[in-house]
Amino acid sequence: MLVVLALFYSSIDAVNPSRYNPPSIHTFSHIGVITLTTTQTLFRLATRLDEVGFSDIVNIRNRVMNLRAAGETVYQFEGGEPYLETPDSIKQAMTAALQENKTRYAPSSGIPILREAIAEKLRRKNSIPAGIEDVIVVNGGMQGLFGAFQSVVNPGDEVLLFSPYWTPIKDLVAHCRGRIVLVPVTEARKRGFRETLGRYTTDRTKAIYYNTPQNPPGVVLTQDEAEFVAQFSRDRELVVIADEAYEDLLYDGAHVSIASLPGMFERTITCFTLSKSYAMTGWRLGYVAANEPWMTGLRKTTLYSSNGVSTPTQWAGLAALQIKADVLTSHCEEYRKRRDLLVNGLREIGFECEMPAGAFYAFPSIACLGHDSRAVAELLLDRAHVATVPGVVFGPDGEGHLRFSFSTPIETIEAGLESLKRMKL
Repeated sequence: MLVVLALFYSSIDAVNPSRYNPPSIHTFSHIGVITLTTTQTLFRLATRLDEVGFSDIVNIRNRVMNLRAAGETVYQFEGGEPYLETPDSIKQAMTAALQENKTRYAPSSGIPILREAIAEKLRRKNSIPAGIEDVIVVNGGMQGLFGAFQSVVNPGDEVLLFSPYWTPIKDLVAHCRGRIVLVPVTEARKRGFRETLGRYTTDRTKAIYYNTPQNPPGVVLTQDEAEFVAQFSRDRELVVIADEAYEDLLYDGAHVSIASLPGMFERTITCFTLSKSYAMTGWRLGYVAANEPWMTGLRKTTLYSSNGVSTPTQWAGLAALQIKADVLTSHCEEYRKRRDLLVNGLREIGFECEMPAGAFYAFPSIACLGHDSRAVAELLLDRAHVATVPGVVFGPDGEGHLRFSFSTPIETIEAGLESLKRMKL
């Protein structure tokens, strides 16, 4: 849209500027015209996006790319991606699907054979009593979580998050015009889950985001803790949105799907991804298990966003679910080696660091260097060329920490630790 501004300078007497003649229709031949665009002032995003941000980790990656472009070596610990390659059997299944012309539209909820395989896996491995009607295939864990929050959260609703938390969750809630309420996981473990959740719950609380193993701290919630959260959600009539992205990356304890507990399947939306377990991050493939009415919401959000997952990709997903359990176990042992190497190395340098029970992140305290995690992350990147993620990115309870990913080659961990030692913290 254009706005035309007319300057009535012809109305001023050129001989005696103090004399002003009001403009008339006859003076327009002397009027100067300026056109201004008002796109920035009249056109704006929908307000639902006002509080939805972008990932801080993208900014860190940009810094890393700039250093590399300048010829510098950077030891990268900031990522959240498996170091492994996608298994060959999965790639071969995709190739076969293409050669067999399995490239047509599929049902937006997923091809039936894959959904049945997922339901069988859920019953066998997770003890979740799901049938094929309770499963939907989605474009990665993120689309599953997006559909879950969209199906549950109304404007003004509150969602309890154990904190520190995976950063995108606050934006998924913000997109629904909901509000996050942070529940420090350390407080919950010290004071008890039921008492702590009760302190943060109001009459606007609608749901609990339940992530185990947790990103970033690597906490694995126990059977007892899962039962406390389950009982609390039943007592308060809350919905649970469970994120089990790291279910196969477990070093200590046991993984408990909260939807498997009595009375929980009907009030839980459980989101999974193949990205971490099968090194399939770029394939964008995940799935969600839920009862009605949540499944209707998930189907609608999928139908009117992506309208489903690429058909050949789903055949690759079927091959992933057929990989033997001992292969996943061997992968987990490789991560354990990297965990032990990184955490013990950080401790030797002077960082205080809990040994993570799951996922592939260490979350050391930066007390030996300060408290401002952004400043310390910059320091490590500038002086040691070690790229990490500031803990404050994961909420106020993450401040005073850095996230190091140990999903990286052993050589990178060793070289990065040596570079940190040379800094002489």
